[in-house]
Amino acid sequence: MPNHAPIPDPVPRLQLRRISKRYPGCLANDAIDLTIAPGEIHALLGENGAGKSTLMKIIYGVTQADSGEVIWQGQRVTLRNPAQARSLGIGMVFQHFSLFETLSVAQNIALAMGAAAGTPRQLEPKIREVSRRYGMALEPERLVHSLSIGERQRVEIIRCLMQDIRLLILDEPTSVLTPQEADDLFVTLRRLAAEGCSILFISHKLGEVRALCQSATVLRGGRVTGHCVPADCTDQQLARLMVGEAAQLIANYPKVTGGDAFLEVRGLSWHNPDPFGCSLKDINLEVRSGEIVGIAGVAGNGQDELLALLSGEQRLNRNEGATLRFGQEPAAHLHPDARRRLGLSFVPAERLGHGAVPELSLADNALLTAFQQGLVSKGLIRRSSVEALAEEIIRRFGVKTPDSQTPARSLSGGNLQKFILGREILQQPKLLIAAHPTWGVDVGAAATIHRALIALRDAGAAILVISEDLDELFQISDRLGALCGGRLSALHATVDTRLSDVGGWMAGQFAAPQSRASATR
Repeated sequence: MPNHAPIPDPVPRLQLRRISKRYPGCLANDAIDLTIAPGEIHALLGENGAGKSTLMKIIYGVTQADSGEVIWQGQRVTLRNPAQARSLGIGMVFQHFSLFETLSVAQNIALAMGAAAGTPRQLEPKIREVSRRYGMALEPERLVHSLSIGERQRVEIIRCLMQDIRLLILDEPTSVLTPQEADDLFVTLRRLAAEGCSILFISHKLGEVRALCQSATVLRGGRVTGHCVPADCTDQQLARLMVGEAAQLIANYPKVTGGDAFLEVRGLSWHNPDPFGCSLKDINLEVRSGEIVGIAGVAGNGQDELLALLSGEQRLNRNEGATLRFGQEPAAHLHPDARRRLGLSFVPAERLGHGAVPELSLADNALLTAFQQGLVSKGLIRRSSVEALAEEIIRRFGVKTPDSQTPARSLSGGNLQKFILGREILQQPKLLIAAHPTWGVDVGAAATIHRALIALRDAGAAILVISEDLDELFQISDRLGALCGGRLSALHATVDTRLSDVGGWMAGQFAAPQSRASATR
């Protein structure tokens, strides 16, 4: 762990002077100035596509600026790669994970720290100690591909905390953490700042920014448009600085009862052959047409396994005896494409590599799951129809991109999420299953996604949302439950549920909440 005494020298830790970066068809950063002092927790705010990620990559050496200066502790530097940035004391936690899936936790951390830090085996005790100290338990010998999304995020954070860092860049670090885990992380960040470590914090959770950050710089359209002290602002004021118009960003949607059950799961038990995975135990779940059911839970408690079994990526054996029906049709043994023919659409947790192929264009990514929507005729792709669908998704969901031929990897996280969700919604599903639908997206994009989900619900679709954002679940869900240790609590009407009830379910306390007219949170 870094152990820096606070630096009384007034020289800034980092200065950016008129940093600019252009990509084909896009000026990502336009003459940006930014200053961070030693021991300061500084927020970088802006909607998806505002240029935040590009700027962070320049600071971390992943990308080089076209023009401008980077001043590190009073000295001009040229950051040519992340290894050089780390040697100066710059660490970064990416929103999209930079881990080798076939290697273990310890091997990934050893690669980042270099040979001088020791072998993976030598690092294992320290990994355990640091992860326990900050409440982010990790087993160093586990292979990354066996970890849940939340556990992979922990690897990224622990990897940085083990280095001798003077500037820690965090890109949406709490997006897959529970409120308690986020609070624990904030304790760590405040401790690091008190020791002199500077922190650059990117988050679309405005309450977190207001509680944690001492100052903020706002980007819009690749330019700095303002500075503020977050603690002196309301969420609406911060949202207005980011997107220009804060109206209808935070809505209270009416709750509904729904009609007949479309998704029915009874007695679903499944043994996970992965010794580090989570097995499911007697899952009973019903999602009605015309309602949204939300499922909360700490990462690693069976969310990934349940999603795989519902989507068809993992199928049940015929002797396992569980019931899985889509609209009264047995579906437990069907392949994913057969389930889609019954009306399923699916938004996976991972955007790149699972929800979209990074190297393919948006048009080709639209074809991946919507090919049954008249986009293929007699074995031939109807290219004009594919491109028309992609353009309609871009238009209706406000996806910021030059055109439908843009590779998926070039989009910001929020814009890619809007595209994936739009692709699934425009197929007019009878059942939509969405994992972490607004993970890492800005308040404007989150509002767009929530409105689309509510509109789909009101059109009669059954919707299942699995999320670790409890505010989101209370906002859009009609009924709520939680997973813990592979078991699912009973579902309860959101209006009869408190935040503390869901917290108890996430800890395995499945007693029913007391009935009340509205949720007091």
